[in-house]
Amino acid sequence: MTTTADLWHHYGRTRAERDRAVPDAFHWIWSQDGGPGCEVLGDITGRVVGDLGAGAARHAAHLAVHHAPAQVVAIDASPAQYEMATDLFTHLTPRLRIESSDAVPHLQAAKSAYDVLYSIFGAVDFTDPRELLPAAAAALKPGGRLVFSTLAHYLNGTPAQPDLMAADIPAKTAEGEMASLRRWVLQEQVWMKALDEAGFTNIAMDILLAESDGRRAADTLLVIADRQR
Repeated sequence: MTTTADLWHHYGRTRAERDRAVPDAFHWIWSQDGGPGCEVLGDITGRVVGDLGAGAARHAAHLAVHHAPAQVVAIDASPAQYEMATDLFTHLTPRLRIESSDAVPHLQAAKSAYDVLYSIFGAVDFTDPRELLPAAAAALKPGGRLVFSTLAHYLNGTPAQPDLMAADIPAKTAEGEMASLRRWVLQEQVWMKALDEAGFTNIAMDILLAESDGRRAADTLLVIADRQR
């Protein structure tokens, strides 16, 4: 995530203007119209759950309303996304807590605070795994779970990276100036190695094929890993 210009200022804004409802469904896939739901997280009843790169906090709001966690913490570095999330869902406090922070410092300050962490094309995609994954492991209780969905390939069809390296993705500032975001689109074995080195075990991965053939259709890599006990 950027720490200078807010490159997420536009994301989700059109939807927020017409749809203020807590979603009835929870989706991992890129198109947000199918695939498995929040059961992948395991039983979150009475648990503390963190959404890394929560955006407008719609997924987090779903968990807070339709399940029974102790608390869901929606974390996002974008001031615009934080403002939108609080406008939409601040009424769900204290079951839902919305935090304005980069993922890594938040996790580093939350040692063993979480039972479950997840990211849906969120902070895991836009943060160096060598920084984020160890921080996530430290923020999870022993045996806690990390689940994330990420691109299985680039949106233009280019294969995922065979090494731990990012690509620069074009973006625009709120003023319309060109900028870029770093995005990690990695092959399965690269994620596997990074997770193992960060202290995760029971690592499972699944490719969820796109359910539509649109111009920006993309397959999803769904990753589940547990912090070592």
